[in-house]
Amino acid sequence: MKIFVDADAIPVVIREILYRAAERVKVPVILVANVALKFPQSPFVSAIVVASGPDEADDKIAEMAESGDLVVTADIPLASRVIEKGALVIDSRGKVYSPENIGERLAMRNFMEDLRNSGIDTGGPSAFTPKERQAFANQLDRILTKYNTAV
Repeated sequence: MKIFVDADAIPVVIREILYRAAERVKVPVILVANVALKFPQSPFVSAIVVASGPDEADDKIAEMAESGDLVVTADIPLASRVIEKGALVIDSRGKVYSPENIGERLAMRNFMEDLRNSGIDTGGPSAFTPKERQAFANQLDRILTKYNTAV
């Protein structure tokens, strides 16, 4: 298992949780972004800087992710692409995207985008909360525990 992180917009606190998890379970965490990011020196943490562009990081993650990998992203189209390859997906708030729910989430995302494109203000995401940080940490722990049991 490798953990790919759509790192352009992920909260720093989530990256820190991932760094600690990488060290604890000895699993590679690969940050993918279109800017250079600071990260701890570790044999388990690396970064890939892609060209600037709206889907460059997503395309790189979709290209590299394989069945059994974990992708951390809030990007629903990217989640759909890697789920098709057999990857697991969670967002930074601890929501799991799966083959069972990705179609509905993609349809809702497209509907909201259509509303925004027609000039309707749909608001943005709510502020990131400690409860969501804990939900992410718990979900990551469940996934990594399952991974360690299977190895």
